[in-house]
Amino acid sequence: MHFGLFYELAVPGFTGKTEPQVYRETLDEIEQADRLGLDSVWLVEHHFMREYSHASAPDLFLAAASQRTRRIRLGHAIVLLPFWHPVRVAERIATLDILSGGRVEFGVGRGFTPVEYETFGVKMEDSRSLVDESMDVILRAWQPGRVKHAGRHFKVADVEVLPKPVQTPHPPIWTAAVSPETYDLAAQRGWGVLAGPFKPGFMILQDLERFKAGWSAAGRAAGDLRFAMTLGLFVANNRQHAHEVGKRNIAWFYRLLLQLTRPVLERAPKTYESYGELQKLLGASGQSMHEFMQNPDGMFEMLMEMNMILAGTPDDVCERIAQLAERGVTHLLCAAGAGGVPHAEVLSSLDLLAHEVVPQFRR
Repeated sequence: MHFGLFYELAVPGFTGKTEPQVYRETLDEIEQADRLGLDSVWLVEHHFMREYSHASAPDLFLAAASQRTRRIRLGHAIVLLPFWHPVRVAERIATLDILSGGRVEFGVGRGFTPVEYETFGVKMEDSRSLVDESMDVILRAWQPGRVKHAGRHFKVADVEVLPKPVQTPHPPIWTAAVSPETYDLAAQRGWGVLAGPFKPGFMILQDLERFKAGWSAAGRAAGDLRFAMTLGLFVANNRQHAHEVGKRNIAWFYRLLLQLTRPVLERAPKTYESYGELQKLLGASGQSMHEFMQNPDGMFEMLMEMNMILAGTPDDVCERIAQLAERGVTHLLCAAGAGGVPHAEVLSSLDLLAHEVVPQFRR
């Protein structure tokens, strides 16, 4: 099991934190995670999501983190390919790979909010073809020699794209995955999968079984499979305190996420079928979604039950993680600071994670 951190760079109003403060504290936490021997840190790309995520330039943030760390892997989770020219993506990821000494993990995906597509002038129904064509260009750009491309969405003259990444043939590739077709594509291409954070744990484990079957059918070695699950995590020596932080901060993170995604789920286009399935699941509750989200105790308990939050003592957390490892989850991406968890609390939680939890899964 690999252990990483996952950040949205949330700036919750109720905490009184400012954007600069969140950025400074997150960099300090990443530096601490590097010293503690955690494996990776992952940063999202989102736009126009006040409070929930102020991470609109993750490659710049990861470049800063690369200069304050020595060994931790730097995950871009994810580059929203429909909004960027693939040559620019290839250049910037290669630059980050050089600055970090070859520590980049390259995650890609489509995004899910109509306002992003509208703002950047992209049709949401073109998202799959945009990602497919972008990846073809990016992978060719990272190879020796020149690139010439004429496709549906992009035209590239006969040019040599520079710089090239340090890692050969290129940084490890991951894809965000919600729709079943994405898991099949990842298995065929040998990419890692980034699952979550808004999908219930039991659905993610169903997706994992599909991914494993596709991986095997593609003739790939089981030991090469990479499946990352994202969840909110807080570790404390006192279970009650861990649950209080979970209810106050991490449940806030998920409550706002549901508020942001619900309109998307309700009008998901045909290429986002699985978002519709999530909407059906969320609407199946006996109480209205509004009532559900206004009940922090009930919401926290449900999120814990669904393996979307892990909060408790080191023993509590180990027990739940062991179940995920047994099913085949290879990478756990921990949103340790989700919902503006106080900085000192995050550092304490990371210390317990590194010393009391991680060693149980290194043996």
